[in-house]
Amino acid sequence: MDNERVDQVKVLAPTGMLGAGFPEATIERGLALGADVISVDGGSTDSGPHYLGASQPKTTRAAVARDLRILLKAAADAGIPLIVGSCGTSGTDSGVDWVAGIVADIQAAEGLRLRVARVYSEQDTGTLLERLAEGRVHALPPLGPLEPETLRSCTHIVGVMGHEPIVAALEGGAQVVLAGRATDTAIAAAYPLMKGMPAGPTWHASKIIECGGQCTSNPRSGGVLATIDADGFTIEPLDPAAACTPVLVAAHMLYETVNPFEMREPDGTLDVRDAVYTAQDDRVVRVEGSRFHVAGQHTIKLEGARITGYETMSFSAVRDPHILANIDDWAALMRTMIRQRVEQTIGLSEDKYAFDLRLYGHNAILGDLDPAAVPPREVGVMLLVNAPDQSTATAVAKIANPLMLHLPTADMDYLPSLAFATSPAEVERGAAYEFVLHHVVDTGTPTDMFRTETEETPHG
Repeated sequence: MDNERVDQVKVLAPTGMLGAGFPEATIERGLALGADVISVDGGSTDSGPHYLGASQPKTTRAAVARDLRILLKAAADAGIPLIVGSCGTSGTDSGVDWVAGIVADIQAAEGLRLRVARVYSEQDTGTLLERLAEGRVHALPPLGPLEPETLRSCTHIVGVMGHEPIVAALEGGAQVVLAGRATDTAIAAAYPLMKGMPAGPTWHASKIIECGGQCTSNPRSGGVLATIDADGFTIEPLDPAAACTPVLVAAHMLYETVNPFEMREPDGTLDVRDAVYTAQDDRVVRVEGSRFHVAGQHTIKLEGARITGYETMSFSAVRDPHILANIDDWAALMRTMIRQRVEQTIGLSEDKYAFDLRLYGHNAILGDLDPAAVPPREVGVMLLVNAPDQSTATAVAKIANPLMLHLPTADMDYLPSLAFATSPAEVERGAAYEFVLHHVVDTGTPTDMFRTETEETPHG
């Protein structure tokens, strides 16, 4: 990869997540505007711990292949690199290989000859235990010190890479970089930083474009193009009918940040307190004044998930007006009756399993933070049981089945008939996971926790 320094770098961000889709015309426009690199996020923790714990993608193969086919052909036609981060949703090694397999199939079908690098981010538990013993692992609030058993309990652990492993892959000759777990911003920042763009504008621009068109007047319209130079950056929607405004661009610093003026990366902190947002016209915004403070110690954040048990779910619907007028009392009675019936039937005490009763249409989202003013017209009742094994979880749900179908309130003199959504009513969800790591590791070098494999010969 040519490392010649340039005056500006244009980064094309086609969508917020690979597989989410985008109009193909927006990619063509991005290339016409002179894009120097295409960067796209392939994953997130937004959808919960299952995808990391089970190492399974959230997106379907067909959707990822559709987007990749367009992006690979665009990168090949324009002679620019394509960077994908957090492959396979969680960035595990198998997630990287899954995306790499799709890329290989597309290259073979389309006759492309792009050299691909895989950057793996999954971590070895034994190595992490050594670093923990050396005092190189530190908790982030609100967690406390990491216990060795927590590391051992994880089914998968990834390190969240910054831009450096991606830059190393590009410098090694990769035209397509498929990265494991990476910060959302690192995939967009890597190429501009490699080309000598200043860190402040680069990291800020990368933050703004991480979700594609979300910083525009029409988030569904496709992606954006960021042009980064020595003094700042501009943001332009790829759909001519969409617009960026200073408020829309500035607002993205509120998204997924603890502090709207700062954002931590592995090698330092973005500071936008002095950033100035100016409309260049009715759809393009210019930003200047962003700074970046290099950290004294480079760190890599860990993400890990473990099994918390096995889940079975059932769902019933309530339309009885008397129950709905007393829905909280009915739900309290349901909880009491489930506990009693489970102990009577299979002898399980409350500490041997858990269940959650959620009243959708009443208070399932905010609970007591949003008390209902009037009785709801109908309520969906979801029972979610968690137990050490699947058979126990299903047994508890089956014991609750008659209650979910016919439980009256205490003052009713008849049995109501409620409505299950499915038959059978019990749906086995398998293993349930939880995130258990919110810690960082002091690194020797920015790349020493990651492994890169680059094809010796391109496909063709």
